[in-house]
Amino acid sequence: MDQLDIILEFLKKRSILITGSTGFLGKLFVEKVLRVQPEVKRLYLLIRAADSQTAMQRLRDEVIGNELFKNLREMHGTGFEAFLFERMIPVAGNIARENLGIADSKMMEEMWREVTVVVNLAAITNFSARYNVALSINTLGAKHVLDFAKKCARPDIVLHVSTGENY
Repeated sequence: MDQLDIILEFLKKRSILITGSTGFLGKLFVEKVLRVQPEVKRLYLLIRAADSQTAMQRLRDEVIGNELFKNLREMHGTGFEAFLFERMIPVAGNIARENLGIADSKMMEEMWREVTVVVNLAAITNFSARYNVALSINTLGAKHVLDFAKKCARPDIVLHVSTGENY
């Protein structure tokens, strides 16, 4: 069994929380997981939004509607959206807030019960951003993601992706 097979087996039937899914790396990660491991159980996509309707709209506009999903669209044809929405759940929230800013307590309980993998891809990558904005997302956001993972019933892995600059 090679490394890819080990990873694919690990992701099979997993529920994964992904932050930053509307960003560049997030879209790549979501598409790749869905394409190479269609037996993933759930992708809970934390999307910065005030409510679930806005989160769903951002998911449709910024993620699913992206050209990156062309291969998945072709693979699944008319069943494309059904395939996606059996697996992807947009969750309105904000990593800059405690409990990831998730207002829906039932969703929060479900996620704590189901999520075994947490992938934090959310970040402010504009190095000219105001300090308080960058701090709230890049530092406190990472803390909030870790705090969330600690409340999960079976957290197997927390993956945090960060940027770096060398001068």
